[in-house]
Amino acid sequence: MEFVEGLLKITNVVLSLGAGYIALKLFVFSKEKRLMAWQPLIFALVFFVVQEILGALRAFNIYSSPFLTHVVPSVILAFLIYALALQIHIQSVEK
Repeated sequence: MEFVEGLLKITNVVLSLGAGYIALKLFVFSKEKRLMAWQPLIFALVFFVVQEILGALRAFNIYSSPFLTHVVPSVILAFLIYALALQIHIQSVEK
């Protein structure tokens, strides 16, 4: 059972690294004013990749930091809230 859990953690990290790569490529296209809310979402996705890597390290008992496992999700949540507020502002200005 531990083998399956480890395999799933490694798969999760590889998929999140792929998502992080796509997010960084999307950053180039988010320069347009109506797509400005994508920038904080992209940063949230990059921090999500960091969180997944930290989770895999903790699962394999390589590195564990309670401080980082609480701070990184807070940063992700802050970027998500900022992106939502920015999108609401952009939509209200366009009307």
